[in-house]
Amino acid sequence: MRAADLLVRNATLPDGRAGIDVLVLGGRIADVGMALQPLDGVPVHDAQGWLLAPPFVDAHFHMDATLSYGLPRVNASGTLLEGIALWGELKPHLTQEALVARALDYCDWAVARGLLAIRSHVDVCDDRLLAVEALLHVKQRVKPYLDLQLVAFPQDGVLRAPHAMANLERALDLGVDVVGGIPHFERTMEQGAESVRLLCELAARRGLPVDMHCDESDDPLSRHIETLAFHTQRLGLQGRVTGSHLTSMHSMDNYYASKLIPLIGEAGVHVVANPLINITLQGRHDTYPRRRGMTRVPELMAAGVNVAFGHDCVMDPWYSLGSADMLEVASMGLHVAQMTSQAGMRSCFDAVTVNAACVLGLDSYGLEPGCRGDFVLLQARSPVEAIRLRAQRLLVVRAGVVLATAAPSVSVVRLPGREGAIDFTRPQAAP
Repeated sequence: MRAADLLVRNATLPDGRAGIDVLVLGGRIADVGMALQPLDGVPVHDAQGWLLAPPFVDAHFHMDATLSYGLPRVNASGTLLEGIALWGELKPHLTQEALVARALDYCDWAVARGLLAIRSHVDVCDDRLLAVEALLHVKQRVKPYLDLQLVAFPQDGVLRAPHAMANLERALDLGVDVVGGIPHFERTMEQGAESVRLLCELAARRGLPVDMHCDESDDPLSRHIETLAFHTQRLGLQGRVTGSHLTSMHSMDNYYASKLIPLIGEAGVHVVANPLINITLQGRHDTYPRRRGMTRVPELMAAGVNVAFGHDCVMDPWYSLGSADMLEVASMGLHVAQMTSQAGMRSCFDAVTVNAACVLGLDSYGLEPGCRGDFVLLQARSPVEAIRLRAQRLLVVRAGVVLATAAPSVSVVRLPGREGAIDFTRPQAAP
């Protein structure tokens, strides 16, 4: 897919600037301003004042499992552990063809939703590495229009599962991008801590990032994030390490959390919460009051930690819902974290755009001159309104090329004395 030229006129940007034009030349943003001069031969799209945002980014997903709901059976309890067991039942029956087909279908969904970058964990505990090879193939197939970053993920524990460490290294040799882990799933706390050390040292030797499923538990004594932060600093990996989930933090006492959060910040560890899945799978042993299950997003953000949101699962053994809509993820995060101030709601929009792009280390991401000409036009006037409405994706653009379009969402009512189109964007959200 070749880069292209495009001029988008009269857009509103996430920072509130309105009446803005964005000029893309040769696939890169050449200029951003008001009343830019049109150039001969450059197509023009009138944004009509709608919100032009950088593309959505999913910082945590499992593409090897996506769209497999009901195979080989449905998760009857809806729990995390049954989902893991169900995935174990499914693995022997996986084929590369089916894995590739489901992943490509999901990538189509993603593009239509303006989601143009995904970090996907891929299970390496199958000695055949079928899923690894399938997603590496998909990564190349979708490269022209979607950034797919892969994490070597030892679902059954890198020390607990036979051959897991060797398989993980094989996956890295094949071209997987990131070192993953799941320390809370090892057999003991000590082995969990040891897995963090080994995997961080492996990443340091290879010059790779780290992204660990960490403390995805209701157990307040699951504290592997502390170990991850320690080894991040010890090995000089600041800015290259991500702790995903961290749900045990919702059960920790406030005194310990007050020590832990600054440690995460000092280590430069990114955090990814997965609102839809965290609140679905956690708190299952509670009666009432029932814990929310998501990590301490506003407190982490207030401490300067880069926090992003991930979708985690879509129609797989762990979650029967989902549609690649990162605005749904942002909305759930906003509600669960009670981030209903104007700044808090905008932060949740950032968690599925700029913050997530920071986790992935995406180059040339944004709406500034020199950035790649990637963006999504949303039928909303502000980030808050986009979340409220799950705004229609009117235009999805990659390097100046239009990948997807949708007609504006309009409802027409014919009621006694009340006829006409309904405009859900009025009244506008506060700036």
